[in-house]
Amino acid sequence: MTWSRAMTEKRVALVTGANKGLGFETSRQLAQLGIKVLMGARDQTRGAAAVDRLRAAGLDVEFVQLDVTNAADISRVCAMVAKNFGRLDILVNNAGIAHSGEQFFSNSTETVSMQALRETFDVNFFGLVELTKGLLPLIRKSPAGRIVNMSSMLGSLTLHSNPQTGLDQIKPLAYDASKAAVNQFTIHLAALLKETPIKVNSAHPGWVRTDLGGEEAPMDTVEGAKTGVALATLDNDGPTGGFFHLGQTMPW
Repeated sequence: MTWSRAMTEKRVALVTGANKGLGFETSRQLAQLGIKVLMGARDQTRGAAAVDRLRAAGLDVEFVQLDVTNAADISRVCAMVAKNFGRLDILVNNAGIAHSGEQFFSNSTETVSMQALRETFDVNFFGLVELTKGLLPLIRKSPAGRIVNMSSMLGSLTLHSNPQTGLDQIKPLAYDASKAAVNQFTIHLAALLKETPIKVNSAHPGWVRTDLGGEEAPMDTVEGAKTGVALATLDNDGPTGGFFHLGQTMPW
């Protein structure tokens, strides 16, 4: 990893949705690299318990109560990061939902409710954008800022429009559309920041055994977190404005 600051000064990362699943494992792997990780989670009890687990392993992590749909939470977290650290080096936008009113292995285009659409976009897209915009002035202060937006192959228009990909019946509209919007945000933000050291990328973690992915998923969280961690710790000559899975470029 190329890092222009003295190695004695720790990088600071914020991971959202960090109390379990991919967010927890991403936090663990980043902290194992010597990065101070702020673990964002809505639920204080679960978030604090997750932090305690990693601290017991000797890792430098801190709980941050954060609901990405709550503007007051976002403002408070931005102010806290500014006061305590003066910058943010890594932002992993991991928090996300698949609405309970939507089945993954179906085409929900006709049946999905407007409430499910709005609630899914509130977490997966609007909250992600608002938090990123709030933290961007602090990320600009990093010598090598990294923004990772957790997306999904289900957000790929190319894959969904190709009948050969096997996604024919995996069309939960709210989830898929929210992840497509995340990918568009990645492209736009990377273009905005192309003359800066900041790198912005989307990650497809894979089909991972989490509350969202289900027990039948083939990947564990250790493997699933690898893409996001790699993008969060890119060298200075690494890519920006891309969509990746385990080092491979994904189609938009």
